[in-house]
Amino acid sequence: MTHILLVDDDIELIELLKDILTLEGFTVSQAHNGEEGLAKLSANIDLILLDIMMPKMNGMEMLKQLRQNWHTPVLMLTAKGEEVDRVIGLELGADDYLPKPFSDRELLARIRAILRRTQINKTEPSDITPHGIEVFPGKQEAYCKGQQLDLTTTEFSLLHYFLQHMGESISKETLSLEVLGKRLSPFDRAIDMHVSNLRKKLSLNQESGESYDDKPLIKTLRGRGYLMVEDK
Repeated sequence: MTHILLVDDDIELIELLKDILTLEGFTVSQAHNGEEGLAKLSANIDLILLDIMMPKMNGMEMLKQLRQNWHTPVLMLTAKGEEVDRVIGLELGADDYLPKPFSDRELLARIRAILRRTQINKTEPSDITPHGIEVFPGKQEAYCKGQQLDLTTTEFSLLHYFLQHMGESISKETLSLEVLGKRLSPFDRAIDMHVSNLRKKLSLNQESGESYDDKPLIKTLRGRGYLMVEDK
């Protein structure tokens, strides 16, 4: 059974979310600040719903610390209009965000989209190895030039999708639907941030921490989207 960890200091909201998720068949654990959330992390947690504004340790700090050791998918719950928080959260490795207030239907749709691509990554075989890149969906691992990439679940899915459509112009709308499982809304920068993070990791020597001199594998096509080049 899928196990979700709720991390939010709003007791009333967290109890409501727990009831909703339990009725949908999820196992639910809860924490009321970042410190409690980190203490309850384990390999059995499949997804984290993480609020930003909390006492003791806020959501940003918890996300920063958990990404040092965990690749567990994170859906951040953000205040309406707080675009800066959303951008920072995506930079730190959040898989997606959901502005408050949100409907039960939207929450469940986002959760299922994240879990669906996680399960696809676990079962779909792959032997794609262009540009020295190797992906192993069964292990949720990717390598570039022999070095393992430290990717989030969303970054892994994005890389896999680019490899399967190498040399093709892919719109942001398509990436949002196929990778994030949601329609692209106005001013939504999630895909841009995920592509930016992935591009940086593909260009970074994981051992030395220095950037390769190579040209970027993923090009931005102004007004059209993105393209992973076939050869450099």
